[in-house]
Amino acid sequence: MNQEELFKKIISHAKEYGFIFPSSEVYDGLAAVYDYGQLGSLLKNNIREYWWKSMVQLHENIVGIDSAIFMHPSIWKASGHVDAFNDPLIDNKDSKKRYRADVLIEEHLAKIEDKINKEVEKAAKRFGETFDSAMFISTNPRVVEYKNKLESIKTRFAKALNENNLADVKTIIEEEGIACPVSGTRNWTDVRQFNLMFSTQMGSVTDDAGTIFLRPETAQGIFVNFLNVYKTGRMKIPFGIAQTGKAFRNEIVARQFIFRMREFEQMEMQFFVKPGEEMKWFEYWKATRKKWHLSLGIPESKYRFHDHEKLAHYANAATDIEFEFPFGFKELEGIHSRTDFDLNQHQKFSGKKLQYFDSETNESYVPYVVETSIGLDRTFLAILSYAYSEEKLEDGSERMVLRIPPVLSPIKVAVLPLVKRDGMPEKAHEIMDVLKLDFMCQYDEKDTVGRRYRRQDAIGTPYCITIDQQTFEDNTVTIRERDSMKQERIPVSQISNLVLEKLHIKNLLSHN
Repeated sequence: MNQEELFKKIISHAKEYGFIFPSSEVYDGLAAVYDYGQLGSLLKNNIREYWWKSMVQLHENIVGIDSAIFMHPSIWKASGHVDAFNDPLIDNKDSKKRYRADVLIEEHLAKIEDKINKEVEKAAKRFGETFDSAMFISTNPRVVEYKNKLESIKTRFAKALNENNLADVKTIIEEEGIACPVSGTRNWTDVRQFNLMFSTQMGSVTDDAGTIFLRPETAQGIFVNFLNVYKTGRMKIPFGIAQTGKAFRNEIVARQFIFRMREFEQMEMQFFVKPGEEMKWFEYWKATRKKWHLSLGIPESKYRFHDHEKLAHYANAATDIEFEFPFGFKELEGIHSRTDFDLNQHQKFSGKKLQYFDSETNESYVPYVVETSIGLDRTFLAILSYAYSEEKLEDGSERMVLRIPPVLSPIKVAVLPLVKRDGMPEKAHEIMDVLKLDFMCQYDEKDTVGRRYRRQDAIGTPYCITIDQQTFEDNTVTIRERDSMKQERIPVSQISNLVLEKLHIKNLLSHN
């Protein structure tokens, strides 16, 4: 099964089992907008809770807020979104498809990097243990040619973006022979900028209404509350303010399922530091956030750092934590050193001082900021993509299993009476009434127990509890573990403690 087929199966599975539905589907849907179903909303809540506890509960100097989606329109003028929040778009005249020009070039660069990696892999197999990777990369003519080409395009591309030279961006696309993935042709329009913010009206009478924007990010709600939190929380630098919430972008090129949507959720933390110390904290949060991702049990090979070729107008350092989705390595989380740009801008536009007073040095200054910003929907997709697995068992049968980290699983325990008689359903409900005080549980009595196991595997349930005739003899049940499919008998009195020990969120938090 290739990666494209895998991605289609993941999307189909997400709908079939109640994780994600196309929004407004009875009206034929709304492009790039999705609803989270009964299991998807549970998984999403669990991811959000894990991030929040990791960020706020485990750090004494980080607090959380929940700012409004509607904010004063001058905020977006100050932040630069009104004038600079644009994507460079290009159309293919034959397919009529629209693309982000920068993404087309970045994907082309990734293909060149893949060629280098394949050459290195082939050489490593040929030379075995004696292979010197660094020497090969620096001396092999083909690899050197690829590397030089890569660096040349990167340099020119970064310069074109920094100078907003859209004509040269198009020239790079033409000279590199980048074709439309749909039509296969190179018949391109000029590149032009498109602002991504949604605007609406506030006020009871349209004529008197003022134009405001749906927030395109959650960070600005933190910055404009800096003074409130600093004073009421008696915060001392360095300190952070965290927030989760919806953001909205009018993505013209929305694609790849929930990876790029028009309505999405962010989990952000802005960390305020003393000027001059921002790079120390930038490196700290790079390491800390990567550790958080690895705590989910996903191998390190699925992640990589990608430093920005073009820095945003507010940043002096920026990197992405990328995840290997079925459609390639893509941004999952951004870590940025935002300098003092945001607070200075809001200070300038509002006319109010947004400064920190350092009692030790007896000076006031505008703090620098290091940001961590992760997409909740993208994290959901990353976990779902890695968890999806089709297995062939020893007896020749197959099963589909979602190996979601057990602590994050939507349903923690399934309670299954072996048959629908002999008092087993009543006993099962009695056990479930106790378990559901601690865990999200599901009761299932339809079909054979083997089919019920398969259904629970398909939604990622870590444990199944089966009640049978022996339960009435010695008050024990069978507990089945999802990944190993191992079964054992345990006393009913031990179920809660055993499952709680395995599935408590502290098991993940202890890795942070």
